[in-house]
Amino acid sequence: MSLKDKIAVVTGGASGIGRATAAALAEGGATVCIGDVAREGGEAAAAEIRKNGGKAEYVHLDLTDAESIKSFVATVLQRLGRVDVLVNGAGWGKTMPFLESDDAFWERVIGLNFVGPMRLTKALLPQMFERKSGRIINVSSDAGRVGSLGETVYSGAKAGLIGFTKALAREGARFNVTVNCVCPGPTDTPLMAAVPEKIKDAFIKAIPMRRLGQPAEVAAAICFFAGPHTDYTTGQVLSVSGGLTMVG
Repeated sequence: MSLKDKIAVVTGGASGIGRATAAALAEGGATVCIGDVAREGGEAAAAEIRKNGGKAEYVHLDLTDAESIKSFVATVLQRLGRVDVLVNGAGWGKTMPFLESDDAFWERVIGLNFVGPMRLTKALLPQMFERKSGRIINVSSDAGRVGSLGETVYSGAKAGLIGFTKALAREGARFNVTVNCVCPGPTDTPLMAAVPEKIKDAFIKAIPMRRLGQPAEVAAAICFFAGPHTDYTTGQVLSVSGGLTMVG
């Protein structure tokens, strides 16, 4: 995969799938900007890429804050001039019964997983349309495709991101901007580490491959959509879940 001279933004790049994606894109030749609320982790991820010979920097980003998104976009465009690839990789949720959730929890989950990515995409889309070139990859979840017990609000937000992907793909097609979606299943990330062992074991038993996914395996699918072999592929949803979901 050659991404030489491409500029890529990866949100959630401080850890987990986002970090693996940032590293993979940089290995492919892209200059990567990591956007994350976790400053220490983001700076460490960028430093690791540079240590390995890649090009990367970190810019603070809080996807639940509209002003932070504006500041992030202004900084990225000032420093790098454009964005060729946008990976909306940041995400967060917490397993709990729906009746125990409250408005503050809803707002955080929906803001980070759905509204924030929409705001960031809208801010970066005009320069892609103007250049008639761009790749947007939204990281949803299999929870958004089939639902997940104890993740009702998260599932709803991620389902929204899938619908957003398909609709925006139709708008972006005439501008040569592709919009695709990757849906990880249960993956060995810091977010999964917070899941109770009983639920984690149930996930593994339900997965035909009988193991959790690895961040690098999801990153490979994201890089596929970002690379040169998907010029005619848009509006698609790809699950990376060890066979947990097989949606027709």
